[in-house]
Amino acid sequence: MFSFQQDEDEAVATIVPTKERQAERQAQRQPKYNVLLWDSDDHTFEYVGKMLRELFGHEKEQCQKIAKQVDAEGRAVVLTTTKEHAELKRDQIHAYGKDDIEGSKGSMWSTIEAVE
Repeated sequence: MFSFQQDEDEAVATIVPTKERQAERQAQRQPKYNVLLWDSDDHTFEYVGKMLRELFGHEKEQCQKIAKQVDAEGRAVVLTTTKEHAELKRDQIHAYGKDDIEGSKGSMWSTIEAVE
C-alpha cells in the first residue's frame, strides 16, 4: 500500500507493507520446529487421540494416523511451527495428565527439533 500526504510546505510519501507481506517476511525469518510425540506403553490410542484433538485440533482420522505412527516408529511429528509455539505445545503435552488406565504415571513425552 502506498499513501501520499501533502501539507502546505512539504509532501510525504509513506510505504506501508500489506499484512500478507508482513506475515510472509516474518515466516521467512523464523525457523520452523517440529513437535514430536514419543511412544509410551502407559497410554492408550484413545488417550492419544483425545489429547491431539484437544491440544492441536486434529481430526479423528489424523489422530489415528499419528497414534499408529508413534506406536510403529517410536515417534511422530504432530505439528510444525515457530520455536515459541512448538515449546508451548510441547509443554501442553507434558501437562496434559495421565491416562485413565492402571499403570499410567503421567503425561506422554514430547520434544521439539529444528526443521532442516
